[in-house]
Amino acid sequence: MLDFTACERLNSAMDRRTFLRHSSAALATAAFSSCSTGAEIPTLHVFTWSDYLDPALQQKFETLHKCKVVIDTFDSNESMFAKIKGGAAGYDVLVPSSYMVKALVRENLLLKLDHSKLSRLKNIDAGHLSKSLDPKMEYSVPYMSAPTCVAYLGSKLGNIEPSYSIFTNATAKGRTTLLNDMREVIGAALLSLGFSMNSVDSDEIAKASQVVIEWKKNIAKFDNEQYKSGIASGEFFVVQGYAGELITIAAENEDVQVFIPKEGSASSCDDLCIPANAPNPALAMEWIDFLCEAEIAAQNMEYIGYRAPNSAAYRLLSEDFRGNQILFPDDEALFAKCVPIDDIGDNVTVWSAAWDQIKAS
Repeated sequence: MLDFTACERLNSAMDRRTFLRHSSAALATAAFSSCSTGAEIPTLHVFTWSDYLDPALQQKFETLHKCKVVIDTFDSNESMFAKIKGGAAGYDVLVPSSYMVKALVRENLLLKLDHSKLSRLKNIDAGHLSKSLDPKMEYSVPYMSAPTCVAYLGSKLGNIEPSYSIFTNATAKGRTTLLNDMREVIGAALLSLGFSMNSVDSDEIAKASQVVIEWKKNIAKFDNEQYKSGIASGEFFVVQGYAGELITIAAENEDVQVFIPKEGSASSCDDLCIPANAPNPALAMEWIDFLCEAEIAAQNMEYIGYRAPNSAAYRLLSEDFRGNQILFPDDEALFAKCVPIDDIGDNVTVWSAAWDQIKAS
């Protein structure tokens, strides 16, 4: 079992995030309260996941560039993609997962990045780029990455094998959650069977669907949000979730144990990119370059609990954070089993049909 004592520096992270989530808009308003007259302030509109930026960095960028940053959020790659493809205008920066970047590029919805305006790209981890879906950073720059993990209550389940078999544990019947994400859940089932989590083979996907249907008999719900408070409060005994949140929860509650399944897992990366119809692409470039600065990336990592693929930032991290075995594992063999979710193009229809079958079962 992995040791999470290294995460103690995050002990107040959830309360801090809850407070700042409600106050970040007030911070931005206060920063510009003296600018209600005179020239119009440039505004950068960012479309991203919730709680995915240290608000102090937002305020710092606003001060440096004499602008305002407006954060809008989405709860799934698919909803974001549908909105952008549907013609939504006004966004300057998007933060999709890597596989969705490929889909956006295929639909001609992204600008090609001007590297002459991104001086800090040299900080990006070359090892990460070697496995990236956009290794030359033509359309996107890596922002944050982490494996998808499983968390459980040690007091309820004891010392168990770090495997997807936990999803059928009788003790956790009705007290288990899986992510409400077909790529994560069917992908996990594919891995449990020894297949690629990016498989487009209809027979393999059918077999994986049956595995998920068996898991479904044991779960309370498919969920992307409540699992966090549920595992922390003891409402849920087992949850599938994202490393950043689960590491934070484990640091606050010693009963919460977190592992990467031995069969492997998704290694998700969310990227920074600029939509083709961005109203302020120059300021968007400044934002991306700002987030690639080593000191900024390190501060942001420690705040949100994810790993930014930024080699220059690693040396600036606290010893506790750098020693985290989920984000910076010593077990390279297990780390190698964590693979990016890839774009599957038109084969998504096979997956969608399988997901519909699972939900209807």
